[in-house]
Amino acid sequence: MLTESFSLKISSNHLTFEMATKISNAAMFGLSPENMSSHEHLPLELDSSFLNTSTIIALCVFFALLCACIIIGHLLEEHRWANESITALLLGLCAGGVVLLVRKGASSHLLKFSEDLFFLYLLPPIIFNAGFQVKKKRFFKNFSTILLFGIFGTVISFCIISLGVFWIFRKIGVESLSLKDHLAIGAIMSATDSVCTLQVLSQDETPFLYSIVFGEGVVNDATSIVLFNSVQTLDFHNIDGLTVLKLIGTFLYLLLTSTALGIAVGLLSAFIIKTLYFGRHSTDREFALMILMAYLSYLLAELLNLSGILTVFFCGIVMSHYTWHNVTESSRITTKHAFATMSFIAETFIFLYVGMDALDIDKWRESKASAGTSAAVSSTLFALVLVGRAAFVFPIANILNCVQKSESSKIHFKQQG
Repeated sequence: MLTESFSLKISSNHLTFEMATKISNAAMFGLSPENMSSHEHLPLELDSSFLNTSTIIALCVFFALLCACIIIGHLLEEHRWANESITALLLGLCAGGVVLLVRKGASSHLLKFSEDLFFLYLLPPIIFNAGFQVKKKRFFKNFSTILLFGIFGTVISFCIISLGVFWIFRKIGVESLSLKDHLAIGAIMSATDSVCTLQVLSQDETPFLYSIVFGEGVVNDATSIVLFNSVQTLDFHNIDGLTVLKLIGTFLYLLLTSTALGIAVGLLSAFIIKTLYFGRHSTDREFALMILMAYLSYLLAELLNLSGILTVFFCGIVMSHYTWHNVTESSRITTKHAFATMSFIAETFIFLYVGMDALDIDKWRESKASAGTSAAVSSTLFALVLVGRAAFVFPIANILNCVQKSESSKIHFKQQG
């Protein structure tokens, strides 16, 4: 709906521009609208209501809920069991239930949540701000540990989930999936989202654990993408040792090129701002250039079939280290708070929609499986994700604890869970 209303607005503006062009052409040649040919008559009336009423209502509800999340989150700031994520989920569930009752069970949908909305508009500011605000010294100090969890851990989780799905799904009556489908499910479910976990952790109170969890989430994304894309392109009738080498090569290519692109765009932004010194005329241009170049790095990565998350993350790290120190003092304050605010709103919106989407009656109706089969599949996947996660977290963490000499660099059992 947001896309449709925006396109309608563009069409309306385009129509207004056409009218102005025809009027100017008529005045230039001494013509009046009455003298123009029949197919060039100017429209006398325009429909200015290009925004759908239902879209406005949906946006009003979402913005009101976002405000409520901020207020309630502030009131519950001192309670460790509650944060904006939990508040947004619960509010989303309540709002979805209310909409479902108002529409008499027809639908709980207010806005159509498309993949483009998530991957192009909501995800980039979250990842960029994480790279921009991350403690760089701590992150790169633990980079080897992050790679162990992000690469080897994801591969272990992928294998366990794929084998479990292949074995258990047949026993509960799901036999229509091929080997490629089972492996694809394993690749998708091994991609764990660390956003909710990071909401609970504090970068100042637990810097080591925060850097490990966040870094593992970023590398985990790249590994999962490589596994999924490889599964889709593999010829399962001709698998040999060369296939494994191709998988490793593809991953290294994705990791290195995505990182290099993010670093390059970050350095370019620092060079441009330092050379041209935008701050002498307008601090707004400095801020605008940083936002646009960061977003451009994400789009370029997606265009080149790289990992946009890795690219925009390292772009944020480079910008915070180089570009940020070349802008004026007012721009530094503005960028730091603006990036954090955009990330916060995007995260809250996602959790809010997830809560509402849980009561989407249309998706439940589309499923042809019985309630028992759906419950069995969901329970199986949930259990396999937990088992796959535990299968690499505890062994790798304990191995690292044996190697690490410093007590502050060890991952204690409570933190592993």
